[in-house]
Amino acid sequence: MGKSNSIFKIFTNGLWENIPPFRLVLGICPALAVTKSVENGLGMGLATTFVLVFSNLLISLLRNIIPREVRIAAYIVIIATFVTVVDMLMQAYAYPLYLKLGIFIPLIVVNCIVLGRAEAFASKNPILLSITDGFGIGLGFTISLSILGAIRELLGSGFITFWQTPIRIFGEGYKPFHLILEAPGAFICLGIMLYGINVICKIGNSK
Repeated sequence: MGKSNSIFKIFTNGLWENIPPFRLVLGICPALAVTKSVENGLGMGLATTFVLVFSNLLISLLRNIIPREVRIAAYIVIIATFVTVVDMLMQAYAYPLYLKLGIFIPLIVVNCIVLGRAEAFASKNPILLSITDGFGIGLGFTISLSILGAIRELLGSGFITFWQTPIRIFGEGYKPFHLILEAPGAFICLGIMLYGINVICKIGNSK
């Protein structure tokens, strides 16, 4: 029971207590750059989740073998390996999405979320807990990017796109707020969401 509770707590921490980018304030660069649509946010989140889960697994497996002096370099090599796998899989099976995400897929290698979980968690915990942590953090990141992408796409175009199929949410008379799809709009939306989550946390802590 204690172990089950521990796994559940680790998983749910990634969905709220440690959710990036809103609580850890990590992964801001892809959150701002790729979230012009739900598809982009979902694709980036799932790619990062894949890398998180498998890099955490391997780093946890090798944590007692990797010399402490070269651990960061070793972690980067492991992370880069799984990023390469994701890159090749997306080119083979999701090429249109791969083109939209562009350079931000290779840049998962230097994503602070992935390296941070490797150093802070996977290098200190057994395999099952490390996989759970990677999946929880990755799922929280995916949800964050998808919600941000949905808000920006909806306000900026009036549509929500799934599997390259636009679905109109607002009526024909809606005038899109195009600024939301530009860089300033990304900062505005992210800032409002950060503020909202901080307010929710303060209300929760005061009870």
